[in-house]
Amino acid sequence: MASGWQINQGVVGVAVVGTGFGQKVHIPGFQAHPRTQVVAVYNQDLEKAKAIAQTHRIPHACDTIADIVALNEVQAVSISTPPFMHYEMAKTVLQAGKHLLLEKPTTLNAAEAKELYHLANQKGVIATVDFEFRFVPGWQLLSELISQDYVGVKRLIRIDWLGASRADASRPWNWYSRQDQGGGALGSLGSHAFDYIYWLFGAVRRLNAHLSTAIATRVDPATGESKLVDSDDTCMLMLELADGTPCQLSISAVVHAPRPHWVEVYGDKGTLVLGSENQKDYIHGFRVKGSQVGLPLTEIEIPNHLTFTKNYGDGRISAFIRVIEQWVQGIDRGEAIAPSLREGAYSQLLMDLAHQSNLRKTWVDVPDLEAFLSNTPFPI
Repeated sequence: MASGWQINQGVVGVAVVGTGFGQKVHIPGFQAHPRTQVVAVYNQDLEKAKAIAQTHRIPHACDTIADIVALNEVQAVSISTPPFMHYEMAKTVLQAGKHLLLEKPTTLNAAEAKELYHLANQKGVIATVDFEFRFVPGWQLLSELISQDYVGVKRLIRIDWLGASRADASRPWNWYSRQDQGGGALGSLGSHAFDYIYWLFGAVRRLNAHLSTAIATRVDPATGESKLVDSDDTCMLMLELADGTPCQLSISAVVHAPRPHWVEVYGDKGTLVLGSENQKDYIHGFRVKGSQVGLPLTEIEIPNHLTFTKNYGDGRISAFIRVIEQWVQGIDRGEAIAPSLREGAYSQLLMDLAHQSNLRKTWVDVPDLEAFLSNTPFPI
């Protein structure tokens, strides 16, 4: 520990594991929140870890998770590494009795996510997943309006999440190109979508998925060779919710769309539309419009109690600070929060079943969440 350094009383000491997204969002978010203090950082390259620690005035730098959880100052750990690293890292954190904040997708499969869920419960720690759309003002307004019966009985839900993050064919081959390492649009975007569908509209009864890959090869920068891409970059899904509502979900990471993220909810009493044209910041820019039957669609102002108290150049930080706040409140009370690994396991289950549906080219039933999470193994 650096000379003269100490953690403030009442503050949660956090270690940040993963320094890509971790440096862009996690570190600034934790340093901005009044109840968290970044006390350690992990990178598999110790010299890089030390350089990052020095840049952000973090007292400890480590190159193993074992060293991270052995630090007394570390009460909680955030993990923002690639998905294929999540399970083992999160398991080590939970076994050490540390609170956990995990990036999505939760793991590589639902069985791993389910195991982490039970482990967190056994250890009595608070674990959350960074499903940040639950904390974005426009989305929170949509949730309030739906709960107030604005649309009435739902008849159709349409969701488009279309972006160009992988549209450049010269973008290099990496773990994202590999399905077995958690790559693909379904993992990066679908994991979020499955969570907010569950949050806003409830459980899914069955689904039908078609996954495709528009850019079939990319160049591996390490070898200069062209390698096969076996992860999806476009996903077309049909869902039947538990209440019978049909939901159409279109996801792509390779299209130049004028409406990158749009949610439309149609009911017998009215219509709600949530959308953003902001291509560069997927948090800021969401507006809500609504109409009752026979009336024109008009924008509904986001009330002050939902707006961010402070905006950041990178909107993801604004939403992430709210995730931190929810997590810290759970730690203070010693009570489970939402979203937790329970919701993370459900999102992962739906992704697993989407892959299964794509392979079988048929509809697949979705088990009840509580049945799936029970200690009896549930066949998928």
